[in-house]
Amino acid sequence: MAGYGGYLKKHTEALVKDVGIEAACALTGKSKATLGRYYSDSSEHADRFMPVDAVAALEAAAAYPHVTSALAELKGVTLSYDTERANSTGEINTDVIKLSQRFAMLMAEYNQSIADGVITINEAKRMLRETTALQQVLLDMKLHLEETS
Repeated sequence: MAGYGGYLKKHTEALVKDVGIEAACALTGKSKATLGRYYSDSSEHADRFMPVDAVAALEAAAAYPHVTSALAELKGVTLSYDTERANSTGEINTDVIKLSQRFAMLMAEYNQSIADGVITINEAKRMLRETTALQQVLLDMKLHLEETS
């Protein structure tokens, strides 16, 4: 798991930020400092990861299952949302428009980030957010396609 630590920590940070640090503290019963250690890239915290029960509590409140998705990706598994819990409205045409818009935003972010030849950590985080948003649109589109077939 050592090679995946940084990847999991980035997704843990995205999960905490999705919910909000104050709300994350309330939901998990953990302090800000403890939550910060779970996603810190400092070598002294390299072996600290968020417990599964805390991940479950946060993902129940989050807009997207960041850590679960990361774990699935590491295993080569594709996730799809339960259609009873889907929060998507619209149809395939709407999905195609959203997909085009999100992809354009990702490409614009990439273009801006690579302009100086270096992608900084903050630029990478912004691109990761756009990639995650693009992934959510694709999941919604998949659900709509499954409904029609």
